[in-house]
Amino acid sequence: MNKFGLIGIFVAFFCCFSCNSDYTILDPIESISLVADKSVKTVGETITFTVNTNSGTNITEEAIIFVNGTAITGNTFTTTEIGNYTVSADYLGVQSSTLSIRFHDGSETNFVKRVLIEDYTGTWCGNCTRVLNAIELVKAQTENTVLVGIHRSSSNPADANYDPYNFDMSPFESTLINMTGYPKALLNRLTRWAPLEQNNIPQVINLTQGENPKLGVAMNAQVSGSTINLDVNVKFSKDFSNLKLVVYILENGLIYDQENYNVNLYGGVNPIPNFQHDHVLRACITNLFGDEINGNTTTGQMFTRSFSIPVPANIANSNNIEFVAFVTDENNKAINSRKANPGENQDFEEL
Repeated sequence: MNKFGLIGIFVAFFCCFSCNSDYTILDPIESISLVADKSVKTVGETITFTVNTNSGTNITEEAIIFVNGTAITGNTFTTTEIGNYTVSADYLGVQSSTLSIRFHDGSETNFVKRVLIEDYTGTWCGNCTRVLNAIELVKAQTENTVLVGIHRSSSNPADANYDPYNFDMSPFESTLINMTGYPKALLNRLTRWAPLEQNNIPQVINLTQGENPKLGVAMNAQVSGSTINLDVNVKFSKDFSNLKLVVYILENGLIYDQENYNVNLYGGVNPIPNFQHDHVLRACITNLFGDEINGNTTTGQMFTRSFSIPVPANIANSNNIEFVAFVTDENNKAINSRKANPGENQDFEEL
């Protein structure tokens, strides 16, 4: 065999070996998709874009993104100009579909609407289980509730109405709501949940519907050892005045017998042994009536209040802490509310 024949055999062998071992046939890129993390933002905020191939491969770093026909650097865009913008992407000549984004002055933002339920209850209160049951019925229909269990009425173990978790809300009760007796549940601070509560579930559900609030709450909550660090942020999409902030510290997983006069609830057992009490109010780190929000509460602005405090001494287990913050108007009605657990760094629930 001559040398050219040997070379041909070698080349054929090399190609065959290389094709089988070193090369992967790539799927053709037939199309690319462009998505934005938000389609509507306030001027000065940032929208982030992602580009993927038709097979799902992220090619954001290799793609070129255009806003109103002009290529941008990277995959984020912000502006100080109110208006609508058209965005597209290109990857090796393959074009994405266009999408529209909008920047506004803040007035177009809406927030998730949550109803605050303050349940005035007691471990000694045999009729209070009806409200606990009603709350369970509400939770089965909506997640847009913020729950607070306010235990009353005595901290003296010798009293018949002793409650180990008693929290003194008498200044608020006597001044604003002027309602005697328990149970009673208040919606958005001032509206009585009509008894029998389990027959009036729509009253609560209706408060999560309709026009969304123009005010949102977000928290950054941390518990480190015996110290709480909490940032409460409030964002406004219209002009407000005379607002107040209320911040609660709650505790979950508290075990104590619960009186129960309702034979159709919880098996009719009385008392219910080792009942788990959740969302129990343990401390209010603002005034009970709220602290005035001293800051710019106009459209597009944000207010922040920071707390660095010791874990309250009455907390049994700091792992079970929960935070609730809400904003009230000049009439002490809650406009919107939010709960947070330690370790959460919340975004605003913008719609």
